[in-house]
Amino acid sequence: MSSQTKAAILRAARERFAAQGYERTTIRAVAADAGIDPSMVMRYFGSKEKLFDAALEVDLRLPDLAAVAEPELPGALVRHFVERWEGDPADDALLVLLRSAVTNERAAERMRAVFAEQVAPALAAAVGVERAARAAGPVAAQLLGLALTRYLLRLPPVAALTPDAVVAALTPPLRATLTA
Repeated sequence: MSSQTKAAILRAARERFAAQGYERTTIRAVAADAGIDPSMVMRYFGSKEKLFDAALEVDLRLPDLAAVAEPELPGALVRHFVERWEGDPADDALLVLLRSAVTNERAAERMRAVFAEQVAPALAAAVGVERAARAAGPVAAQLLGLALTRYLLRLPPVAALTPDAVVAALTPPLRATLTA
């Protein structure tokens, strides 16, 4: 399996799923975007459903939050997501997942799993299980709200902020959430 071909298919699929959603995205369109024959998409992924699942695989690549001093934790968390999304938001599976989760139950379930399996344990390691249990949902709401307004909807007041301004603006409410 060519890793370049697979990566091209996944990138094209993420862009299509993000722009058109699951129902309107076709294997033919993904293949055309990747510059390959549709049979290659089927060879690598087997079906549109399996391609969608692969496109929704998300590794948040969270840093070891337990190693971050607690006063620095809110800023480090916001900065991590901003830096990740600033690189190439069109190819970020989390943004594709966020857009898809609004209309597709499978994507919504995957989004819930990502935060339950990655964010909650990382927070628990940093602030303890009890505080993490209270904070994980509101933290996710703030970070996903940022993704929605800055990278998907591109609301001008949010999109115009520099990455440092985003971190500065979101650190205090995230700190309040983590200490509540």
